[in-house]
Amino acid sequence: MLVIESVSKTFHPGTVNEKRALDQINLTLADGDFAVIVGSNGAGKSTLFNAITGGFFVDEGRIILGGEDITYSKEHVRSKVIGHLFQDPLKGTAPHMTIEENMALAYLRASTSRHAYFSRISTSEKRKFREQLSLLDMGLEDRMKQPVGLLSGGQRQALTLLMATMVTPRILLLDEHTAALDPATADKVLSLTEKMIAERHITCLMITHNMHQALTLGNQTIMMDSGRIVFHAAGNERNNLTIDNLLSQFRLRAGKQLNDDKILLSK
Repeated sequence: MLVIESVSKTFHPGTVNEKRALDQINLTLADGDFAVIVGSNGAGKSTLFNAITGGFFVDEGRIILGGEDITYSKEHVRSKVIGHLFQDPLKGTAPHMTIEENMALAYLRASTSRHAYFSRISTSEKRKFREQLSLLDMGLEDRMKQPVGLLSGGQRQALTLLMATMVTPRILLLDEHTAALDPATADKVLSLTEKMIAERHITCLMITHNMHQALTLGNQTIMMDSGRIVFHAAGNERNNLTIDNLLSQFRLRAGKQLNDDKILLSK
């Protein structure tokens, strides 16, 4: 489903602020794979996501999604087939628009019809929105006419997750999407995430600072440092890993200790 070949990106080349943000990244995910990425701040995790979504064009390499070369596709074109959730619950929704209107926009964004218009959302489609909201078990199906800005962070993030998967994306990118939530709400949103990914067989990349999540969620674990993938485990290799093993692998592959307190304290 996703093939990244020798992708590199340098920001501000030839200046004192030159930064090699991605360095010869190679990654292949099959349909339905769920890979969790862990790494310190500045490791290149979110930059990799932005390369996939088209936030910038890479300097070298290719990005292939669903058999289509999207390396130089515009961001708005890619957004039709890529779901993307951010750490900030305020991103991904329009706060002054109602829940129903936000869902309509998300539905139309991913629609392949050339005749899809906001004003033509049918009664049956609105009924479908309500049915999908009810699956969140947050009572949002009874608040469809309320502005999204009135929702709590957890409700908003759950809604954003639903919007990103209404039309099953080719890949779902989760950029620490539960990190800003309180523990109980984060657990609920994470459970919803796992359920939706499993039920719809969605290919997914998820960024986390939590070592336990890196080994227990999905079917692959990736560690990044200095714009490089320094470790990638799947199958039996991953099943036999412990957090201490993971830290040892990082030290061996990156040539240094992992010293990010946020990650280490999550053990």
